[in-house]
Amino acid sequence: MTPEQRIAELGLKLPEVPKPVAAYVPAVRTGNLVYTSGQVPFVEGKLAGTGKLGAGVTTEEGAALARICALNALAALKTEVGDLAKVVRIVKVVVFVASDPAFTEQPQVGNGASELLVDVLGEAGRHARSAVGVASLPLDVPVEVELIAEVE
Repeated sequence: MTPEQRIAELGLKLPEVPKPVAAYVPAVRTGNLVYTSGQVPFVEGKLAGTGKLGAGVTTEEGAALARICALNALAALKTEVGDLAKVVRIVKVVVFVASDPAFTEQPQVGNGASELLVDVLGEAGRHARSAVGVASLPLDVPVEVELIAEVE
């Protein structure tokens, strides 16, 4: 089964790549590596959520938003390589979590992104990861996800 078929089986659709909100491109390839820019939870051109984890946004909501961000990162990756079947492995994922100072569940928020990548890519979706709490993110989003992928 292809990654795109897995996405459909999960009841999801690979979105159009969100337009950058500043001076950058969604993804860059160098050799066999593709780096995506940080992806925020846009769904059909609109933010799926705003706010901070631990101050109005729950861990479960944050994980769902991280899943959306990861799907957007896969869309940026596909735009760069043409076919997600070319992904050899997701090497590294960084999840930025806009957090109240007392919030400490950044890893559980990051699981939303990590689990989606494994669901879509199988073993090739297993990766190293950092989940980092930050004071704020662009557009007041709760979560931003970037990844590095090895491709054919």
